[in-house]
Amino acid sequence: MLHIKKQSVLSVAAEGANVCRHGKLCWLQVATNSRVYLFDIFLLGSRAFNNGLQMILEDKRILKVIHDCRWLSDCLSHQYGIMLNNVFDTQVADVLQFSMETGGFLPNCISTLQENLTRHLKVAPKYLFFLEERQKLIRENPEVWFTRPLPPSLLKILALEATYLLPLRLVLMDEMMSDLTTLVDGYLNTYREGSADRLAGMEVCAPPFLQFLPLPHEGTMIPIHHNHSNFHGQT
Repeated sequence: MLHIKKQSVLSVAAEGANVCRHGKLCWLQVATNSRVYLFDIFLLGSRAFNNGLQMILEDKRILKVIHDCRWLSDCLSHQYGIMLNNVFDTQVADVLQFSMETGGFLPNCISTLQENLTRHLKVAPKYLFFLEERQKLIRENPEVWFTRPLPPSLLKILALEATYLLPLRLVLMDEMMSDLTTLVDGYLNTYREGSADRLAGMEVCAPPFLQFLPLPHEGTMIPIHHNHSNFHGQT
């Protein structure tokens, strides 16, 4: 547990039967860049959370990467009194990325983890077979995660579910930052590609897309417009 507490970013996945306030959480998987931990919630119950896991899940300094946090959040809150904090949801990030790429449109449906890994991480289908196998096992036996001892093949599925989330987050972050990078590239050229005569004595103004910025916590807008001499005199 000490290793997990030292992390600034980790991934979290869960398995069970209808994981929500009315269902049953059987496994909680936590992955760091070097290790994967499988917590048997079915056997440990609240003890798993009382020994440090709750503190980690609620810690606002530790980023938790999860794919579709809704059901797990519902389950943890109502069954264990745990409030998930500081979550990067890869499903939400995928929707945001789609909206940015299409000029504000939303996808017809949200993406599964398998679809996200294929689209963003470019993972070959053969490496994602474990997700198809997972779906097949659940269809055949919805209570498969209650099996004890759990076969090594299923333990591997649990571990892989959490492991892939960390690199997926990094790729999604890069993709979402691409628009910002494009704007900054334009910002870099705002003055340096102009003539020296044109720049002499001119006022320092924000480009159209940065003319107004919101004041923190107030929702009001202030114009960004500085006199050239005053701007350089600020400390």
